[in-house]
Amino acid sequence: MAESDTGPITRFPADDLRPIKRYLTTHNSDGKAVFVSSQGDDGDHHRVMVRGKGAANIVYSTKENPVDLTDEKDLEYARSVEPGIHVPNGTVARMIDFAPGAESPMHRALSLDYGVVIEGEFELTLDSGESRIMYPGDVSVNRAGNHKWRNRSTTKSGRMLFILLDCKPFEVNRKLIVEDLGELASEYAK
Repeated sequence: MAESDTGPITRFPADDLRPIKRYLTTHNSDGKAVFVSSQGDDGDHHRVMVRGKGAANIVYSTKENPVDLTDEKDLEYARSVEPGIHVPNGTVARMIDFAPGAESPMHRALSLDYGVVIEGEFELTLDSGESRIMYPGDVSVNRAGNHKWRNRSTTKSGRMLFILLDCKPFEVNRKLIVEDLGELASEYAK
């Protein structure tokens, strides 16, 4: 989502995309599954990104994997902590609305990322120069690869869901692979 001018997105959701509903579950005193809220919500943490080229919504995050659900510890963490790009030893589910024509900077998180196209068409480009076009329902499994996203529409916002899982440090040909958020680093500064 790197461009010099300011983009049209001022909040999540983007004005031309429908609001989302998140339905969290818990357990009642009989151990039966119940909804935390009958109304649902749209997440606890929202952020306009890269000068209005996108907006992120943290659907949920955890500080560990496997997750400790005892006494709703995970619910408290998700409500109170806005995660960085990913959570060491944890998980992040992030919905991002991309402005028309928006392109992210090339970046690499040290995580295993599932990217699901919800609305629109996106081009995923790797640092090798390879690229793929993705449509609603398509899924990428990015294994800590350096990449960028581009919303192919110049008239309509697009939406993707990203699930990020922490990964162990690793090497390729004896070279340690390191995180490089590029221009996105300031978006996730702690």
